[in-house]
Amino acid sequence: MNPAAASPVRLEASVDSRLSRWMWLVKWLLAVPHYVVLVFLWIAFVVVTVIAFFAILFTGRYPRSLFDFSVGVLRWNWRVGYYAHTALGTDRYPPFTLADVPDYPAHFDVAYPERLSRGLVLVKWWLLAIPQYIVVAMFVGGGWGWDGRDGWRGGGVVPFLSLVAVVVLLFTARYPRHLFDFLIGLARWTARVTAYAALLTDQYPPFRLDLGGQESPPAPAPGSPLTKT
Repeated sequence: MNPAAASPVRLEASVDSRLSRWMWLVKWLLAVPHYVVLVFLWIAFVVVTVIAFFAILFTGRYPRSLFDFSVGVLRWNWRVGYYAHTALGTDRYPPFTLADVPDYPAHFDVAYPERLSRGLVLVKWWLLAIPQYIVVAMFVGGGWGWDGRDGWRGGGVVPFLSLVAVVVLLFTARYPRHLFDFLIGLARWTARVTAYAALLTDQYPPFRLDLGGQESPPAPAPGSPLTKT
């Protein structure tokens, strides 16, 4: 990825060197405690987003503590999704924390914007994002974004390819690398749209599929200290 075009939203993942052939059959069940927690976290996420909407509208800023909470919810959701539904590239049980866990194989982060547009906050989450919603709906099926209750909702490209990947794993004991790169690219696109719709960034998600588990460092948000000279 071109660093100049790097997104403030960073989603990364790596495949375990040794994956169980059969554990993917029960991961969805093992993740039930996370689903319960995520239901409440998503309720809080919606409330926080509404509060942030008015904060941005009147001050041009997303309160930092609320921002960190929202990113933490998306981070937690990504770890659970990666473990139990999307790609299923790790057998390590997801940690119960909003914080990043450096040695866990799935990561999510958003660069904090010092300033956000007061005007965009009125339209970006519904009007401007409509084309992206259509694209992401084809990826995940039955809706867009990450579902805190059921992970990826069925009928889309991601659930189908995730199933193909683990079936190949079952019979060959090897995770198809090219398929992994493609799945993470789809998840990354969806994460960018989710962050944009959740008011975490003003940078419009690119219509671009960035493949692979790793990506460039996030671009400094406009108005952040890193952009000042």
